[in-house]
Amino acid sequence: MTRQRLTSRRDFVRSGAAGVAGAAVLSACPSAERPRETEPRLGRSVVRTLGRTGLELPVVSMGSCYAINLVQTALDEGIRYIHTSSGYSENQHEVLLGEVFRGRPRSSFVVATSPDLPYSFARRHGRSLDLGTRADPALIHRSMEGSLRRLQLDYVDIYYLCSIGTRKVALFEPYLEAFTRLKREGKARFVGLATHENEPEVIRAAAESGVWDVVLTAYNFRQSHREAVRVAIRDAAEAGLGVVAMKTQAGVYRDRERTKIINQTAALKWVLQDENVHTSIPAISNYDELREDLSVMEDLDFTPAEAHDLEEVQRSANAGFFCQQCGYCRPQCPLDVEIPTLMRAHMYALGHGRPDKAKTVLRGLSPSDVGCTDCHRCEVQCTLGHNIQSRVLEVARLL
Repeated sequence: MTRQRLTSRRDFVRSGAAGVAGAAVLSACPSAERPRETEPRLGRSVVRTLGRTGLELPVVSMGSCYAINLVQTALDEGIRYIHTSSGYSENQHEVLLGEVFRGRPRSSFVVATSPDLPYSFARRHGRSLDLGTRADPALIHRSMEGSLRRLQLDYVDIYYLCSIGTRKVALFEPYLEAFTRLKREGKARFVGLATHENEPEVIRAAAESGVWDVVLTAYNFRQSHREAVRVAIRDAAEAGLGVVAMKTQAGVYRDRERTKIINQTAALKWVLQDENVHTSIPAISNYDELREDLSVMEDLDFTPAEAHDLEEVQRSANAGFFCQQCGYCRPQCPLDVEIPTLMRAHMYALGHGRPDKAKTVLRGLSPSDVGCTDCHRCEVQCTLGHNIQSRVLEVARLL
């Protein structure tokens, strides 16, 4: 199966460029046809324990999903962990989930979210996706209050500090104290870090902290440093941390023209065959994708066709839309353009078809931060072979 947009009436409209329209988009799906199943799936699912949290979760959970019926069906069919963030769709994703959770037993689902902090971009070649140490810890507590109100809950199961790219920030004492306080007050059962960049260093810092319970990390078969990520994940799991994988679908498309889609079940199985990954949070946009992910929950072995498909992608020199956020490009740019962030937005907008999420990533940047139009010849090299200048200019139009 492939993860692609369908034309049947079971499809859901992605929020797209109207993402900020929020509730109007999120509630637009009540008439979508729900698939009929003859038996529940949970009993057939592969279930793992999320480290020292003790939470038992199917290996597939739900990342960003903007259709209320689809989230309801996922919970009915055995998915337990739903991931969100206070920044998704300008707070409206949490509002959607609050409606889904209403009336459900609190023990029947696990929800994770994160504060919406004012991220700033470090100039002169700093880590692109590192929060830094300048965010006011008081904002963490206020953001949690807003999330609980929108979710209509008394507590969340996991509260993440997101966009961590360095050991220093992962161990920054004011952040540790703020998250410890939330646990002490009963507003978060467990706390975690999320990292898209420099993952091995951040994962190890989380394990050493004694505070973070869970680490949410980018991990997929196309990362050039995947073996280093694998070892760090193993070490974290052995230290008792729960490990959640994101960016598992590796950019979705194999080619720039978006004509060849990566075998999405194979990509997800590759991640989950690592037993130190306790669950994953792929985005789910329609019922066909949900069926694919439910099938992965039941059987992690590759079919011959899936194994062949992954091998073919790994042999290809075309990186498609996947950017691994390694930061190799930044020191090469004489204008210090925020290339990794722009490339991440490009992946969301053109690879995933989510310009609204791309715009969220681009907050804090302005057109003046994109100096590529002034360069007659870009000499920045990408570890995956992307044409940096071309892609940066494409996504810069969103600014």
